[in-house]
Amino acid sequence: MTLTKEESGHEGADDDDGMSGAGDDGYVPSQRRLDRERHKRLRARRATAIAALSTLVTGVVLYLVVVNAPGWPRTKETFFDWGYAREAFPKVLEGLWLNVRLLLICGAAVLVLGMLIAVARTLRGPVFFPLRALAAAYTDFFRGLPLIINLMIVVLGVPALRLQGVTVDPVLLGGTALTLTYSAYVAEVFRAGIESVHPSQRAAARSLGLTNRQALRHVVLPQAVRRQVPPLLNDLVSLQKDTGLVSIGGAVDAVRAADIIVGRSLNYTPYIVAGLVFVALTIPMTRFTDWVTARMDRRRAQGGAL
Repeated sequence: MTLTKEESGHEGADDDDGMSGAGDDGYVPSQRRLDRERHKRLRARRATAIAALSTLVTGVVLYLVVVNAPGWPRTKETFFDWGYAREAFPKVLEGLWLNVRLLLICGAAVLVLGMLIAVARTLRGPVFFPLRALAAAYTDFFRGLPLIINLMIVVLGVPALRLQGVTVDPVLLGGTALTLTYSAYVAEVFRAGIESVHPSQRAAARSLGLTNRQALRHVVLPQAVRRQVPPLLNDLVSLQKDTGLVSIGGAVDAVRAADIIVGRSLNYTPYIVAGLVFVALTIPMTRFTDWVTARMDRRRAQGGAL
């Protein structure tokens, strides 16, 4: 079968999938590519419409189930009173500033202490065995000890000792307990990152004349930290939520501010306000963590540097 010149040229354009012909100055997409892109857009719109519809239906069903429950009127009055919400919001927001400061200070302390513990656990040589054993015992103990018990021991037990020069401030003691617990978790994250670096990296650094300490500082740790950024951010998100536990020692944070109003009014709406404030603070950090994780996964899939 013989093709005409026009048919042959059109088929070649389709086979090239949008590549411009020789001598063309600009890129001209083929009809096949235009059709494929149009199909992708239509499919994306359809998927978005289906997701929106299913979300709407689910929301309506949940709403009907909740509002038609026998105890909904009493629950609404106890947990969703607009008057108490307006009263609690400024006080909860004022107490939230304490939680933010605890997050910033304890977060920095946790990263530093966790890094030191991780490095201690990865030291080589029999001379460092006591240090490795101590670091391992620290992480095992504080990872196994519930945070709430740790807070009670530190916040309530330290003042009972009546030690000279030791603070009894519940904020400082609560921050210390948070740092002790979370540094154990972060130390394991750092240790996993250090051990994930291939030994050839350290050997190559040593062959270039770097000492063990220089190889650890300039070669191993930078790679380990970059690889562990997503789990580190997840730990910081958890730390942000757990700063509310310092209220057990009497520190007036967002949770304690809500608790004061609840104790006076016997209405639990302030707890809902405090919870929503924490959620609003946590969501941006969570989305940032997801973005960093997705970005690193894309770079890893493309063979780029982590």
